[in-house]
Amino acid sequence: MKTESSFTDVVEEKVIAGILGLMTALTFANVIARYVFNSNILWALELTVFLFAWLVLLGASYAVKKGAHLGVDVLINLFPEKVRRALGLFAAFTCIGFAFLLLKGSWDYWANFANLPATEGRWFPTGFEDKFREKGWYEVNDIPMPETFAWLADIFNEGEPYEKIPRFIPYLILPLSMFLLLVRFCQAFWMIWTGKTDRIIASHEVEDELEEIREQVGKAD
Repeated sequence: MKTESSFTDVVEEKVIAGILGLMTALTFANVIARYVFNSNILWALELTVFLFAWLVLLGASYAVKKGAHLGVDVLINLFPEKVRRALGLFAAFTCIGFAFLLLKGSWDYWANFANLPATEGRWFPTGFEDKFREKGWYEVNDIPMPETFAWLADIFNEGEPYEKIPRFIPYLILPLSMFLLLVRFCQAFWMIWTGKTDRIIASHEVEDELEEIREQVGKAD
C-alpha cells in the first residue's frame, strides 16, 4: 500500500506540476512574443485557461486525498471521539452523494459535446435530446487541431476534419476530475470507518506554520 500510494502520489504531483509549468511557459512565451517581437501566440491564452481548469479540478481531488482542504473544526474538537467519528462519517457520506451528483452532471454535459449518449434520467426536456446531443462538431475558438489527433474526426464528427480541437477534449476534465473526487471521498469515508482518522479535513496550515516558527526560534536560542 505504501508503494502504491507513493506511486500514485508521484503521478498526480507530476501531472499537476507539469500543467503549472506549461501554463507558466506559455504565458512567458506570449509576453515575449508581444513585447519583443510585436507578435502574438493566438491560441496561448485559451490553452492557458483550459490548463488552469485542469489544474484546479485535478488539484481539488488530490487535496481531498491529502486532507489539505481547509476546514473549521472548532466545534468538532469539543465532542468526544465517538461523536467526532460519527460526524466525520456523516460528512463523508454527504460529500460522496454530492460528488456523485457532480459526476453525473459533468458526464451528461461532456457527453453532449462528445456526441455520446448521456446517462439515464438526463435533465433534458422531452424531444430535445437529439438537438442537444449533436455537438460533436463544436470546436474551441483558437487552438489548432494537431494532425496526430485527426483520427478523432472519424469517431466523433462523421469523418469531417476539425480545424480547431473539439471541445470535448478540454471538457473531458469535468467527468474525469469528478470521478477522482468521488473516489477520494470514498477513500476518506473508509479511513474514518476504519478508525484511522475522525474527519475529512486534516489541514491546519496556520498551526503548522506557527509550530515551525517555534522550532526555528528554539534552535536559534
